[in-house]
Amino acid sequence: MQKLREQYEKEVIPELMKKFEYKSIMQVPKIDKIVINIGLGDIKENPKSLENAMNDLMQITGQKPVVTKAKKSIAAFKLREGVNVGCKVTLRSDKMYDFAYKLFNVALPRVRDFRGVSSNSFDGRGNYSMGVKEQLIFPEIEYDKVDKLRGMDIIFVTTAKTDEEAKELLKLLGMPFKN
Repeated sequence: MQKLREQYEKEVIPELMKKFEYKSIMQVPKIDKIVINIGLGDIKENPKSLENAMNDLMQITGQKPVVTKAKKSIAAFKLREGVNVGCKVTLRSDKMYDFAYKLFNVALPRVRDFRGVSSNSFDGRGNYSMGVKEQLIFPEIEYDKVDKLRGMDIIFVTTAKTDEEAKELLKLLGMPFKN
């Protein structure tokens, strides 16, 4: 699964240096980390949903998730400060490249009527976020053991200065953008 890291070092770095005319190899943007987050709105009605979401996230990423808690109380959502609201995983180095490879080449092509991911989801500072509607697109999740379909947010944090640099980086790594 080292394919993506090798591809970055052999193909992506020279391509980006040529396109953006960087003077040093240290200026070339790279993926810093990938954060996968599952927010749970039904945790009040179904307390076991947090445990199931954490198990799904652990199977997908191979890393133990961290429970996220509410930062402040919101009466309209019947939410109190400090209550568990979801879980997240931050991937770096080898696990990050393995997950990205699996996402681009295995999971996303399994999405029904998939035509590519939106290229409008950059934040202005070179980070890209996308949503996945269901966890079943990952091969590790067994359909029979799923209690509820859960979506997740996937954020690619890069060292790129602009969205254009980040988009080119992700495109060269294999991110299937819409035309």
